[in-house]
Amino acid sequence: MNGKRISQSAALLIAISFFLMATLTAPQAAESAGSVAHETGFYYTVQKGDTLWDLSQKFADTPWVWPEMWQENKQIANPHRIYPGERIRLHRREGVFKQPAQKPVEHVSYDFSPIDQVGFIRRTPVSPRGEIYKVREGPRWKETKRMINDGDIIYLRPIDDVSLEIGQRYTSYRTLQPIKTRKTDKYIGIQHYLSGVVEIIQQEAEYSIGLVVQTYRPIKIGDLLMPYNRRQPSIQIQPSQPGIEGQIIESEEHRTIMGETNTAFFDKGKVDGIRVGQFYNIYYQDKHEFKTKTEEKSKVLLTPVDIGELLVVHTENTTSTVLITNSENEFEAGARVRSPIQ
Repeated sequence: MNGKRISQSAALLIAISFFLMATLTAPQAAESAGSVAHETGFYYTVQKGDTLWDLSQKFADTPWVWPEMWQENKQIANPHRIYPGERIRLHRREGVFKQPAQKPVEHVSYDFSPIDQVGFIRRTPVSPRGEIYKVREGPRWKETKRMINDGDIIYLRPIDDVSLEIGQRYTSYRTLQPIKTRKTDKYIGIQHYLSGVVEIIQQEAEYSIGLVVQTYRPIKIGDLLMPYNRRQPSIQIQPSQPGIEGQIIESEEHRTIMGETNTAFFDKGKVDGIRVGQFYNIYYQDKHEFKTKTEEKSKVLLTPVDIGELLVVHTENTTSTVLITNSENEFEAGARVRSPIQ
């Protein structure tokens, strides 16, 4: 009788063990997909039959760097078990994940969670739907607040008889001084600097009341409103347009020196074949002065040297907003940009 009870207990323990193993393996793949979705970087969506060994060969031209790929993905408990639908972060270093030459790399994307925050340059400014003219003051405030934060109640003035209806969301923004080329003083456009998201919660005859849902940067009295359109943070990598030659117009934050993780504006856009998800190289090209046999001086352009890489995250007709994804050296506005050499 005791032996029978022991065998039943053993069977129960085995069943529990299998249950625990099941819950700690396959479901982890589903959890891991959400756990890494908001980090900036390159991701691959696992397909049936994939292994880290194979993916290492595919993206690094050698299977022997699979431990680095595993190390980059802490959510993978067992490197020999990855599951379809799981999103794996690709280790970014020299030789790992090359830029696409002719066609998109299937199942590879670049996740950029702050995508809604990036502004743009447009030749003709956006027509605003409204303007922030006041923030509700609490009993402790002795003077009007200058900076507006999440959760604040604000008063909005419609522009051109636009109806700001309850439940609608708007992006708050302000326009900066017109941007021109540095050397030729040629007009490029107006920078739209995004500051946050506002939702209409009450409508009155001559004004509306809004709730600040999110702030990207400090919102100010006088900021304007445009319709809120949520952008996809997962950017599909696309082949670059060949033959592109351009330059960085300006840093979005007007930094004197730019580098990795900064956003900036590029002087090429949709009309030039620029698309979201394309990569381009930042480079410099020195000149050298030679003396000829007749003692005359001759300047010669030396071979271009790539110093960085950018990813297009938003496009307008004649300009683009880009993210600096790699930078060996810091650079300034005016830095030259070209298509990757294949």
